[in-house]
Amino acid sequence: MPDPIPATVFIVDDDLGLLRLIERSLRREGFSTATAASAGDAMDWLKKHRPDLMLLDLKLKDASGQEVIDQLALAERSVPFIIITGQGDERVAVEMMKRGALDYIVKDGNFIDFVPAMVRRALDRLERDQRLASAEQERKNLEQQILEISEREQRRIGQDLHDGLGQHLAGIELMTQSLEQNLTGKSKMQAAKIAQHVRDAIRQTRSLARGLSPVEMDANGLMSALHELAANVQNMFRVKCSFRCDKPVLIAENAVATHLFRIAQEAVSNAIKHGKATQIEVALTALPERLMLAVKDNGSGITANLSPEKGMGLRIMHYRAAVVGGSLAVQRDANSGTTVVCSIRQKDAVAAEKSK
Repeated sequence: MPDPIPATVFIVDDDLGLLRLIERSLRREGFSTATAASAGDAMDWLKKHRPDLMLLDLKLKDASGQEVIDQLALAERSVPFIIITGQGDERVAVEMMKRGALDYIVKDGNFIDFVPAMVRRALDRLERDQRLASAEQERKNLEQQILEISEREQRRIGQDLHDGLGQHLAGIELMTQSLEQNLTGKSKMQAAKIAQHVRDAIRQTRSLARGLSPVEMDANGLMSALHELAANVQNMFRVKCSFRCDKPVLIAENAVATHLFRIAQEAVSNAIKHGKATQIEVALTALPERLMLAVKDNGSGITANLSPEKGMGLRIMHYRAAVVGGSLAVQRDANSGTTVVCSIRQKDAVAAEKSK
């Protein structure tokens, strides 16, 4: 098994004697090192290399440590760093820690002895943070995969219900109608009742299929699904629910459209169940840079402390918005009611209608 590659520490200090002492101390501990005696040399080296850690003197002859960090940020070449400072400059060093420094070390009599331990501690912290970040990203990826699989399976089941069970029931209905024509009296009435039950089953099957796969695959599928959502809510719950979309909004990616629909569906459901709303408006708007989905109601308004049961839907809405690269804002209106707004970038979701 090959030996692990040693961490590279970049040392920037205009005191050449001190620079050599630090370099020698770190190399004895097994670190790889590189050095620069000025801010200009440091920037030139950092344009081509990316160290694991930088030791940066707070006061260089041609620039301050703060200026070096600012230049690196502008050049998008920022690296983890520890500040080296003289006695009396601890306050400035603390300010640098607020700007991202991992630690600071004061040049005193024991300075050289402390450097290797501080470097090792900083590198251990960076490794720990990287492992945590990787684990968090892996968790998010797994959650997204689970959600995608769930949506895909729901669409598949919906299609199977529509194309499979729905077609079988339709065939049974035709057979029952044919049988009804050949019967008389009580038998004819019973056949008619069976046919009615089959028609009811067909409607329920189609309703289930539509719920499992609410958004059509074409680009205007979200608009159609939201329009149907508003109509169904108005018919089922006897509340005034409308859908507004002043200009066509075409969603190129069906997965994005489905997430947006589920957010709207959950917001409408919350408005009815928890807010006791009597008026709900669902709006879809395409701005120059962003796509906005808004659900506004006249209910009692969202409460500050939600129970876990009520808060779960809100957390799922936030998660769905994050999956499609967007953000979700939920706010209580001044008088009454709640407004839920999901915003995502146009380029992530909208296929511009070139012909308009």
